[in-house]
Amino acid sequence: MSESLDLPIATPILYRPNVGIILTNAADEIFVAERINIPGAWQFPQGGIDDGEDAETAMYREMAEEIGVTQNNVELLERRDGYRYAFAKGRLKYGIYGGQEQSYFRCRFLGQDSDINLAATHQEFSQWRWIRPEEFQMDWVPKFKRAVYRQVFLDFFGLELNPPVS
Repeated sequence: MSESLDLPIATPILYRPNVGIILTNAADEIFVAERINIPGAWQFPQGGIDDGEDAETAMYREMAEEIGVTQNNVELLERRDGYRYAFAKGRLKYGIYGGQEQSYFRCRFLGQDSDINLAATHQEFSQWRWIRPEEFQMDWVPKFKRAVYRQVFLDFFGLELNPPVS
């Protein structure tokens, strides 16, 4: 006769729908920005998909909110879905989300650098720059996001980024 164990039922991780934005310029450089609250943390603009919003609409909204670039200043080149990461140390966002599931969009920037405004709404970044994709450093990214960034660089640029030296 077997004994039944009263084990707690595992709660599945809920992933918040999210978009990431790879903005490229005419020289095929990519836009990266440094988080205002974490010096040395450089990343792509990203943000959540609001209720009733599709991913493409969220991408244009987040781009305008975070870096001041509007839809008329970009050309959408490609989209890839299904990138997921869990937050570090079991952290929850909004009390329910244990991670994010991202759709990444690559867009060509058609405007001028002066069209970029980090203080367009609520400022999340302290500075920005254009870099070649191969110049991106994995130690700029929190550990829990690194697998996604590695896959994004492989999928969009055919680049295998090396792990940080540290």
